[in-house]
Amino acid sequence: MAKAVFQKHQRVFVKPVGVWAQIEQVKPHWVRDVEEPVRVTYDCGLGRDFTEKELAEEERDDTDTGGWRLMRARNKWQSAEECAHHPFPGSFPVVVTDKNDWGGWRVPGAEYDRDPSNIEFQARLIAQAPALLRLAEAALQFKDQADMLPQDVRDYIQAAEKAVGSVRAKPGDKPASAKAQRA
Repeated sequence: MAKAVFQKHQRVFVKPVGVWAQIEQVKPHWVRDVEEPVRVTYDCGLGRDFTEKELAEEERDDTDTGGWRLMRARNKWQSAEECAHHPFPGSFPVVVTDKNDWGGWRVPGAEYDRDPSNIEFQARLIAQAPALLRLAEAALQFKDQADMLPQDVRDYIQAAEKAVGSVRAKPGDKPASAKAQRA
């Protein structure tokens, strides 16, 4: 029995040809009275179908983003021709926050169609959020040396402290500014 290892619109390296391609179609080969396909081939638009062994997945470096990554999902409501003005016709961005490609952020099709460039930007920003949080936390290491730093760097550290505080706050906690006003 075979299971699909790659999915439609996924970028793969095609070893026999030596090029990167996008999977256009996943083709399961069925046999009567068998619940699962006996083999799965992949159409990459290169003239023939390829097997799993002939393809290699794009290596991802999830350490910087905490495993959050940007994937593309097929647009079920519009064909690629109907949405040719989109940056990636026929698909939309999905930010996945789990190793098993679950959870995360998705956008309704109508909202994506309204402003696809903005949604693409938001998806890239959300996927990089863990790395940006680590940058802000790293800046806080210099907080105790702030009096020796230029004013613009002190302003950056203060903004980083505020941002990290709001991200790390637990639900129901009062904002740091409200605590300071009460004291």
